[in-house]
Amino acid sequence: MSFGLRALGGEAREAIILDLWNSQNGKCFISENPIDLDLHGSDLDIDHVIPTRDGGKDDVTNWALTFSHYNRSKQATDLRVARVLARFEALKKGVEDARGVNLGHVLTSVGGAARNFAIKTTDAEMIYSLAGTGQTQVTTLPLWTDELSGLKHAFVKLPIEYLHHDDRLNPRGIGSNIRGLVIEFFQRFPQLHVPLAWINTEEGGAAKVRIFDGQHKAAAQILLGVRELPVRLFVNPDPDLLLTANTHAGTTLRQVAFDKATQRHLGASILLDRIERFRSERGMAAEYSSFTEQQLVDHFKGEQAQMRRYIIDDQRNAITYHSDNRLRDFIEMGGKGTERPLSYSAIEKAVYSQTIFGGMLDTPDDHGSDAGENPRDVERDQIVRLLNIIADRIYIGQWDPGIGSSKLESKVQQDVDVAEDHLRAHRMGREEILQAWVELVLNVCQTVVISSGQFWDNSKPFHRLLPDSVWVNIENFVQNFSRLPLWKNRALSSTVFGGKHNVQFWKNAFASGSANGITILPGGGINLLELMKPPS
Repeated sequence: MSFGLRALGGEAREAIILDLWNSQNGKCFISENPIDLDLHGSDLDIDHVIPTRDGGKDDVTNWALTFSHYNRSKQATDLRVARVLARFEALKKGVEDARGVNLGHVLTSVGGAARNFAIKTTDAEMIYSLAGTGQTQVTTLPLWTDELSGLKHAFVKLPIEYLHHDDRLNPRGIGSNIRGLVIEFFQRFPQLHVPLAWINTEEGGAAKVRIFDGQHKAAAQILLGVRELPVRLFVNPDPDLLLTANTHAGTTLRQVAFDKATQRHLGASILLDRIERFRSERGMAAEYSSFTEQQLVDHFKGEQAQMRRYIIDDQRNAITYHSDNRLRDFIEMGGKGTERPLSYSAIEKAVYSQTIFGGMLDTPDDHGSDAGENPRDVERDQIVRLLNIIADRIYIGQWDPGIGSSKLESKVQQDVDVAEDHLRAHRMGREEILQAWVELVLNVCQTVVISSGQFWDNSKPFHRLLPDSVWVNIENFVQNFSRLPLWKNRALSSTVFGGKHNVQFWKNAFASGSANGITILPGGGINLLELMKPPS
């Protein structure tokens, strides 16, 4: 605490609080939430807006009134930056999109993304007007041709009202690095990357300037109050070309930190474009869907490996973002957070790799659709059903995001009070453990199907509708398995749960009942038939 703040006595402090409260219109400087001086009196701080180390004065002209919680957990020492970041956090909480807040949400929150772009072009020039924001003059800019791609583009500075986010070409949310960018730009360091955007002039009066790259830097500037941004604008490009290039940047080239969930979404988007191209090049009607996955792969020579990936990406994306998927609320799509118990990588490796058929089907894409027997649809819906059983039995009402997953076993070793259900949910969701026991779930499916005299295809476990008896036994198994004492055994925190082991370690442990010489399952290994019985 500074000398000036330490010098404030009781009455003087109360007077300063009242003055600051009035000057701030009764709101916290950081969160901008209302302050009730009677109710919040003991939960308030006075702090420097500009830190004294940065030249801020140590007097009332540089003091602000904040809630103690926001001031002591602020993400920046300068309160002006802390307020910007608090606004972003509030925006995040109000966005229901499973992929998180993106540039489009930031734009609309400050009046952006509100207007279409009036533009005309010649071979060499771009002619436009910004009359919608009061700039009625007609502006002409040169159109340049990119020597490698052949795409036409211009460099133009546009009000944010004319800027839109392209959720299709760039579906990822804004990550935690936005904090560093906001601080960097606030300190007046120049931004070194111009956002990339594109426009289709054939849309006429509905043409939009769509930003597809550089959303983090654009969002940081907008959060800091910038109302106009320079962009590199591609005019009438092939959107499929941009989509593929953007996907390669985040996958093959690893130039962009696309998390796996975003990569799958992009792959699904590319697949839709490839299907349209396939139909067009084969002279098929726009609604024709009797082609096979293998025909799609064979059609795109030189791109067959990518096509296989796009087809599987489409299925993974459809499952992840299925409207009925209740487990999605417990998955960290970016892979770095600690509020949720499951990483997307864990779900992909533990569940999708064992349940989604990775080969290409030679049955028509619309096969069995009318009867509800389409293999990919059946596969998708049954995997979602499995995810919901996991969500219902292990996570819903049992996982506390306030505790999260960060260093949880260390906290247990230090006798920190961690609820048993929360600890169990954490342990069962660890990638290598989840992968081992999901394999046991598939063994349950196989056991029930074969015992009923039916054929079981281990490579396509969910391509046929499983009988109700299978789902009853899955429910029983997951519930009984989650009740095993090892999940809540705190003594195991420093041994088998204290380090990271591979999948085979846990398969052996479940089979034998011991790990590293330590008994984890009294009575021996997992008895599948016993765990398939109705819970007592």
